[in-house]
Amino acid sequence: MVYPDTFEGFAVQSAETWTKPKRTTYTPRPFEDTDIDIKVIACGVCGSDVHTVTGGWGACPYPLVVGHEIVGHVLRVGSKTTTGLKVGDRVGVGAQAFACLQCKQCKTDNEIYCKHQLDTYGATFPGGFISQGGYASHVRVHEYFVFPIPDALETKLVAPMLCAGATAFSPLYRNGAAPGKKVGIVGIGGIGHFGILFGKALGAEVWAISRSNAKKADALKLGADGYIATQDKDWAEPHALTFDLIVNCANSSKDFNLDEYLSLLGVNGKFINVGLPEGDGFQIHPFKMMGNAAVFGFSHIASRKEILYMLNLAAEKGLQPWVETIPVGEDGCGSALKRCHDNDVKYRFTLVDYDKAFN
Repeated sequence: MVYPDTFEGFAVQSAETWTKPKRTTYTPRPFEDTDIDIKVIACGVCGSDVHTVTGGWGACPYPLVVGHEIVGHVLRVGSKTTTGLKVGDRVGVGAQAFACLQCKQCKTDNEIYCKHQLDTYGATFPGGFISQGGYASHVRVHEYFVFPIPDALETKLVAPMLCAGATAFSPLYRNGAAPGKKVGIVGIGGIGHFGILFGKALGAEVWAISRSNAKKADALKLGADGYIATQDKDWAEPHALTFDLIVNCANSSKDFNLDEYLSLLGVNGKFINVGLPEGDGFQIHPFKMMGNAAVFGFSHIASRKEILYMLNLAAEKGLQPWVETIPVGEDGCGSALKRCHDNDVKYRFTLVDYDKAFN
């Protein structure tokens, strides 16, 4: 079989033109024996894509093809792969594309915290190659970060699980969301709506927490057991010391009274952040955490082990994330990025029609 020497994608050229990606041809890094080449059929649009291409998270290696919620079919399999994937398999790729797989973190299913981890897009690989993401015809990824997709999961629905879903699932799973536990999900957006879905799938009592009542109906339809609007007077008092875990999915810390949120936690309860707002972030005073011995922490995407479990759980439970599809292309990618930036989506986008865009 003849494999493509170059890939095509829709690349953002600069921070000033982030809503106008251009069709681009580029050479991927050299294929290695442990790599998988994937012909992309769909890709979710993530808030990380927006933060990256606008320069909100810092310098960006333009031109850049973003996208790290990738679904496709295996096109090529390296001779030393061991995960059992074969040509034609439907697979997914998330936000991570490489780790050393030798360090303590990697050997304990914490490869997301490997010092040598590299992102699916925007990372510099040996030889100076910049990784490019899934708004593209193909991606080339180390086999460890390529995941088989259960047949029961529809392509357009599973794509956003590979970053947003995984980002919500990992802190829930690692911090004990289960029957008998009360869990709060702060920020009912792309990640937060997955927090409700996966919190319920794991058996926990799940409460949605948002600024206003605007998303109450959505949260309850997604399966939330209760809803708290933080604009209500004395909103925190009835719920003080009742939550075992709160996962903060909000992408802004503006006017965020962290003390009130921490007061919701029971003794040794955990407040885990997955949202990555631009700016200075939170300020914490130790005295405010001593009254309930609250734990304040963070979480970063999910390990291979967690993602495989998550996908199987989603298939078993028949989870239905709220997803809008947009045809991939210069206009489609630009529109999706702009609308994601403006929070004009309920609650995720998936780019589709790759066969039409890339023949």
